[in-house]
Amino acid sequence: MQVETTPIAGVLLITPRRFFDDRGYFVELYQEERYRAAGVDARFMQDNRSLSRPVYTVRGLHFQRPPFAQAKLVQVLRGSIVDVAVDIRHGSPTFGRHVAVTLSAEAGNQLYVPAGFAHGFCTLEPDTEVHYKVSAPYSREHDGGIHWADPALGIDWPAGPDRAVVSDKDRVLPRLADLGPLFHYEGGTDA
Repeated sequence: MQVETTPIAGVLLITPRRFFDDRGYFVELYQEERYRAAGVDARFMQDNRSLSRPVYTVRGLHFQRPPFAQAKLVQVLRGSIVDVAVDIRHGSPTFGRHVAVTLSAEAGNQLYVPAGFAHGFCTLEPDTEVHYKVSAPYSREHDGGIHWADPALGIDWPAGPDRAVVSDKDRVLPRLADLGPLFHYEGGTDA
């Protein structure tokens, strides 16, 4: 597999190797030992899948507070997205900065997002399916988020507020400046 670092330490762009023949291809989407060696230091315990019918569906920017903080391994099963991870670890040299990458079913790439980051995406095609592994189960009491269009984040989304399809819940999420310190940087990628 190919592993690329990003401008924010710990956030990785991973492309698993596909083995092609006349029938199609085979790929291992996750193999714990190999991923650990590549820098994915999370132990995953839940898999999630979403289907977004309209193009420009925005989901996020979501996170879970400790002790249910989640690392995520995100991939697209059908369609394509712009996937975004925002560093929300207070004291981090990259606090408030983000990584944005295009993930697609065709490319077969993945984004590893450590705990301590808000995560979200915008679909680029209709009927896009996204699969992500998470390192902690969902906890409604620990659920949180940042407004996807917070101007302080400087995210260049494919669709602005006039075209994005956003849930009522995500429309009212607070801005980063309105959140208290939820995660603390400890000199690495851990929250």
